[in-house]
Amino acid sequence: MRNWIEDAYPGAISILDYYHAKEYLCTFAKDYFISDTTRSAWIQQQEEHLLESSTRQVIDTIKALHKKRKTESGKKVILYYEDNINRMDYKYYTTMGKGIIGSGTIESAHRTLVQSRMKRSGQLWSKKGATHMLCLRTLKMNRQWHKVVKMVTEQYHTKKAA
Repeated sequence: MRNWIEDAYPGAISILDYYHAKEYLCTFAKDYFISDTTRSAWIQQQEEHLLESSTRQVIDTIKALHKKRKTESGKKVILYYEDNINRMDYKYYTTMGKGIIGSGTIESAHRTLVQSRMKRSGQLWSKKGATHMLCLRTLKMNRQWHKVVKMVTEQYHTKKAA
């Protein structure tokens, strides 16, 4: 999906979901640290580094620990972070627009905007029909239905014969 986004929208900013990145971090910490207290403190410190866009520092820290005791989760988090480091500038991302660094908002919109309308019992959609319906649904959910009414009124308004 990332490759498709980069090809289709070359100027777009792609953000790695912070909470997914944190999941990898927590999985590694759970495998590596025995003490809950030590684990929690270490995770909190690494989260602060991620939110400050010090991802390279987090990777180096994990690599150092991974050298001492190799774990599958250590290997995975290192590869995941290195592969996505250019999408993990969370300090910058939080200053943009709404400062959203997680995908929860998008996932929620997908449920309320798309799934609740498109996945009703017995419905089948062509690509064109689904696209039109989703455009209308988006206008409705954004409280812009008046634009549809105005367009239809203007387009289909017939002049009375003189």
